[in-house]
Amino acid sequence: MATRNRVAIIGAGPAGLTAAIYLGRAEYPPVVFEGPQPGGQLMETTEISNFPGFPEDIPAAELMSRMRAQAERFGARFIAESVTSVDFSKKPFTVSTGAQSIEFDCVIIATGAIAKWLGLPSEKRLRGKGVSACATCDGFFFKGKHVAVVGGGDSAMEEATFLAKIAASVTILVRGDESSMKASAAMAQRAKQNAKIRFLFNIEIVDILGEQSVQGVRIRDRISASEQTLDVQGVFVAIGRTPATSFLGDSVELVNGYVKATDNTKTSVRGIFTAGDVQDSRYQQAVSAAGLGCMAAIDAEHFLKETIE
Repeated sequence: MATRNRVAIIGAGPAGLTAAIYLGRAEYPPVVFEGPQPGGQLMETTEISNFPGFPEDIPAAELMSRMRAQAERFGARFIAESVTSVDFSKKPFTVSTGAQSIEFDCVIIATGAIAKWLGLPSEKRLRGKGVSACATCDGFFFKGKHVAVVGGGDSAMEEATFLAKIAASVTILVRGDESSMKASAAMAQRAKQNAKIRFLFNIEIVDILGEQSVQGVRIRDRISASEQTLDVQGVFVAIGRTPATSFLGDSVELVNGYVKATDNTKTSVRGIFTAGDVQDSRYQQAVSAAGLGCMAAIDAEHFLKETIE
């Protein structure tokens, strides 16, 4: 008799791996679809200093490798493929990749959200070496240094205000003029009133300087076309995130692209749960994602016991 596939976890970041650990311990070892970036967005960060239990900085790759090994210890099986489509319209639920389709009694969506980047080769080269998309994750490393924040929305104002507590100075680079800013009036005013924050408008980033670390930013005035170099040691890109939900189609309810969650992890389809940044547009931290992964696993376990057994 074929083994019944009880639970699928789509995504292998902090949320997905934590869910896999909890489900394995509950004797529902899941199948984990790793997707294009095993370890999730955290793999774009070099060192982790704010994950509980590690008094010393730990390399992001090592942290995720440990979580994966722990999930495997409790029976999780990993498939190194990306999910391309799902069918949640009938039970069992179907999860499909380009190579196969597998049926499951329950599914946890934990595919995360992808930071939007500027698209510069230097930006990609220096990610984790002074270029970041998360001030609360990496701001600690820029104590007493000069940094730039790219963006004009609320997230950029939040990043700048947070960094001002740590850095020597913060320069917010806005592509349009002041009237083009998408930040709420309250958030923008808060940043403007901070003596350590300054704004530069109508700015295009030409290049991020440095080889092993950020040594400055080359910017161009979009009105005069004049260029100058800013002396900064860190660049925080805050131009938004895109939740990784395109493969879902209309299978579950979304809000602004994020999976809509009720009662913490439940989706619009009974038996389908969600965890991590794919449903959390506010906190987007490794530890909050892990917490939601734990909750999704417990909710999935209860669902299986109530409806399947």
